[in-house]
Amino acid sequence: MTRIALVTGGTRGIGAAIAERLQKSGCKVVATFASNQAAAADYRARTGIEVRQWNAGDFTACMNGVKEVEASIGPIDILVNNAGITRDVPLHKMTESQWDEVLTADLKSCFAMSRAVIEGMRSRSFGRIINISSINGQRGQFGQSNYCAAKSGMIGFTKALALESAIKKITVNAVAPGYIDTEMVAAVAPEILAKITAQIPLGRLGHAEEIASAVNYLASEEAGFITGMTLSINGGHYMAG
Repeated sequence: MTRIALVTGGTRGIGAAIAERLQKSGCKVVATFASNQAAAADYRARTGIEVRQWNAGDFTACMNGVKEVEASIGPIDILVNNAGITRDVPLHKMTESQWDEVLTADLKSCFAMSRAVIEGMRSRSFGRIINISSINGQRGQFGQSNYCAAKSGMIGFTKALALESAIKKITVNAVAPGYIDTEMVAAVAPEILAKITAQIPLGRLGHAEEIASAVNYLASEEAGFITGMTLSINGGHYMAG
């Protein structure tokens, strides 16, 4: 049986790797993006993965987008909430818009997308929801009170939705990546990146494909007895109990 998977923020970075890994496992995959049409077009041409554009932090856009995908492709079995942004600044300098932008893009999107698919999953008594949190949602980080609040909130959201959904055979889990060799991390100044890497016991950055493999497992039939969990993938950088 071919499962249909939707990955938000799925045309670049970790999201792109996740979408490709799910496709390799036999899923029909749809990747959403917010604004970079050129990157999305290139991604579709290279991978054959369907792409759709909408703002994952916009509740109405999510509801309408999911309806369109389900009408044209089929019911969504697997949702990966990966979309997110950063607006890093210490709290005493943070603007209201910098707070709101991150909480909307990172946390509200998790609610909006999950709300858009959950009734269908419940009616079919099957679903996999995987939320991409962050090491910094577990341990905190200077200049990221907005991002850390959102990513920590995703973990609490995961636990609550897992409890609500288990009776309908829907699993809900989170993955908390550490520092991964994406474009965003590559933009960090080399001297800062060297200090970060020195703090990682395994001595290197993670690879997007390593996150994708974990998500693929949590989305699989074999992971049906795992729910409400947060899987930390950070090279030992933060060893959460």
